[in-house]
Amino acid sequence: MNLEVTRSLDVSAKGLRPRSRLLCAPGGGAAAFVLRAGDEATIIDPEGRQIGQLFVASDRPVLSSHFADAATLTFGGDECVTACGADAELARAFLAARADAELLETTLLFGRESVAGASVRFKAPADMRCLLAAPGDRMRPDEQDAPTELRINIQSPHDRAAALPPPLATPRLDLRVKAATASGYRVAAGEYIQIIDVEGRQCSDFLAFDSKALADGRELAIDPTTTRTLMGSATPGPGLYSKYFDQDMGPLVEVVRDTVGRHDTFMLACNSKYYDDMGYPGHGNCTDNFNAALAAFGVRPRRGWPAVNFFYNTFVSHDNSIGMDEPWSRPGDYVLLRALTDLVCASSSCADDIDPANGWAPTDIHVRVYDAASNFSKGIAHRMTPDAPPKLTRESGFHSRTSALTRGFIEYRGFWMPQCFAAAGPVAEYWACRERAALMDLSALRKFEITGPDAEALLQSAVTRNIRKLAVGQVVYTALCYEHGGMIDDGTVFRLGENNFRLVCGDDYCGVWLRQLAAEQGLRAWVKSSTDQLHNVALQGPRSRDILREVLATPPHQPSIDELKWFRFTIGKIANAPVLVSRTGYTGELGYEIWCHPDSGPKVWDAIVAAGEPYGLAPFGFAALDMVRIEAGLIFAHFEFCDQTDPFEAGIGFSVPAEKLESYVGSEALARRRAHPVRQLVGLDIAGNEHVGHGDPVHVGRAQVGVVTSATRSPKLAKTIALARLDMAYAAIGTPVEIGKLDGQQKRLKATVTRFPHYNPDKSRVRA
Repeated sequence: MNLEVTRSLDVSAKGLRPRSRLLCAPGGGAAAFVLRAGDEATIIDPEGRQIGQLFVASDRPVLSSHFADAATLTFGGDECVTACGADAELARAFLAARADAELLETTLLFGRESVAGASVRFKAPADMRCLLAAPGDRMRPDEQDAPTELRINIQSPHDRAAALPPPLATPRLDLRVKAATASGYRVAAGEYIQIIDVEGRQCSDFLAFDSKALADGRELAIDPTTTRTLMGSATPGPGLYSKYFDQDMGPLVEVVRDTVGRHDTFMLACNSKYYDDMGYPGHGNCTDNFNAALAAFGVRPRRGWPAVNFFYNTFVSHDNSIGMDEPWSRPGDYVLLRALTDLVCASSSCADDIDPANGWAPTDIHVRVYDAASNFSKGIAHRMTPDAPPKLTRESGFHSRTSALTRGFIEYRGFWMPQCFAAAGPVAEYWACRERAALMDLSALRKFEITGPDAEALLQSAVTRNIRKLAVGQVVYTALCYEHGGMIDDGTVFRLGENNFRLVCGDDYCGVWLRQLAAEQGLRAWVKSSTDQLHNVALQGPRSRDILREVLATPPHQPSIDELKWFRFTIGKIANAPVLVSRTGYTGELGYEIWCHPDSGPKVWDAIVAAGEPYGLAPFGFAALDMVRIEAGLIFAHFEFCDQTDPFEAGIGFSVPAEKLESYVGSEALARRRAHPVRQLVGLDIAGNEHVGHGDPVHVGRAQVGVVTSATRSPKLAKTIALARLDMAYAAIGTPVEIGKLDGQQKRLKATVTRFPHYNPDKSRVRA
């Protein structure tokens, strides 16, 4: 078996025949795919140490020529179903599709010592159906054997139709919209419309008309201006604000899935006047194509169609001009809509080839319509790196409980998280946290298991804290920085054993970066993502210890809840479910985080809620969290820090101890920045009650001397407060400054630099 390290995936260039298709077998699951004779498949273990099992059904032996340990199986399927774990139904469907002449073969790939990026490559000698499993059991919270994904990159010499992603269900309509054309079609209420960018970087304008109104002679179509007004956003997306409306404010479609997230509702579909003005008279255009496609449906022609321009990458510049660039969409990206009434629809493949709107070369769009009985999850796609497969928004292990209490969910880093709860609202949730106890789902945090003989050495070279001082059972808060000192992320490191660590942070890229660092330094350390194996709730507030005392059982060799110190963790059970409990939080109050497998989420939630009822426990959403974390001076990515701010400027200089003498990534830059600080994170007290928000400029006289990073109305302090990054010359406590509103000059709000953080600055409550 030929094992290679693959550093990058071969993704086809715009305008060429698609050469590759990227699929993913999730950890503990499987992926099915078809190879045609001549296709070349590369199977990749991105994180290392993940066993793969490949099953192939064909009319002849095909694996034995590539793999010495290939074996022929019967079609009983027990081994196949067992290996596929969470995707057992996919395995059964694979077996059920067997033709009489087919053989079933299998081989094992990789192993417990495979390096991150290891790959296996082979060419299909015949047509074959394949099933790739990434076997693994559910991970206990005190273990680190998380199963991780395997990727399949298929390069095909066959026609471009092979580049289409597999259907989401059995399509009622499978419509190819050829490059620089448009097509009309009917959709019934409840049906789903999937608009697919076949080769990537191709716009598809979309029109939808109320079919009943059209039959009555009224053209009620999607109206972008009405939609933006009602939804309060430039483009609707999956979630609570997901609908497109007509000019009478009737909802026509809602967005269910979106793997791109960048579209346009400001511009008309391209039209003849645009090309005439650009010097291309007679150029084909979407408006004329729509007029022709919709004539059969009784729609009158127009000179310019207001459309939803899917995949069109437009933006408003600082001078108020609207610019555009190549679309963000990749091959196979799509938008999934649901019809809210009977519709007449039209989709185009934009004809523009004179600017970057379609990457300079129009290509095909594909439309699939699915039956109303189909059931699709809602989601926005996230990619860890540009070449990674899209991962749709998922629900946490606690979602069945939180969704029974609110519809107010936001999409946060690939998870649906509660913004607030219907019964009380953010202010009541805030007071529950400050005075009693609150329970919050924080499963969107990223978790990485770092193991191997060089695990400590890897972390020592990667983070700002001195990991060698970290004891087993201890947790430390740290920063991760680039060479220039700018921050990648902040997070906590748990030491589970001598060579066993867990990093909890916010950004998936931390795992990629740590693997690259291990490879560059030749370290025997593995970094495995465990985010989908380890979900967590935060129990915060002065009564949180009393509540956990009722439900947490710990073995004799582990600290009890009363013995657990700040930034330490213990292992035990809640409702007989294995849990890890850390004395950590993001509120400035006494608090704990409870970590468990998502399958255990409902019963862990139920047990804590039942125990918390006598103590006034309340559910807690992101809106209330923002209030308490700003009061407590706790920083948030892309607000208080980014890759252009160092830990000192982000207000966490304490996480960069000067006594750590060993070099680490960014240590030289941070030493310079420590000696010569330019900006500092401070607290501001704002005079009056007017709104202050992220990005508002801070002035002394005419000059801007800083920027507000976060602000809130503090119920406890009864005033508006803010965190701001200021020039060192104006960072002293008591310095008067002004918040610029309107254009920054016409209106000013008075503010004063104050002690930081605003609430409980000596942290006596969190240490209680």
